[in-house]
Amino acid sequence: QVQLVESGGGLAQAGGSLRLSCAVSGRTFSSYFMAWFRQAPGEEREFVAAISMTGGSTYYQDSVKGRFTNSRDNGKNTVYLQMSSLKPEDSAVYYCAADPSIVAMTNGGGSWGQGTQVTVSS
Repeated sequence: QVQLVESGGGLAQAGGSLRLSCAVSGRTFSSYFMAWFRQAPGEEREFVAAISMTGGSTYYQDSVKGRFTNSRDNGKNTVYLQMSSLKPEDSAVYYCAADPSIVAMTNGGGSWGQGTQVTVSS
């Protein structure tokens, strides 16, 4: 089990940018797929983005393609989500997750952070 701590959330205006970070404890960071999910009030948690163990492959929900960029620094045990051209509908609590399997994370498995709030004003 690893521990994850998100940071970087906050308030942004529509069209603006924020960068989320997720610091991961443990020495096996490079063994994990990392993913971002979000949950808005009254909504189910949804997949946002994921990145492979080496960072060579990334995956995005259609609504964030071209606006969000997922990256990782295995030397710093940290994954990032650069969010640009933000929209009010991007407002949610954002969670990072770690697991050797993306499928496991989409089913709620793996290790999860506590979440960070992102609010986008129109």
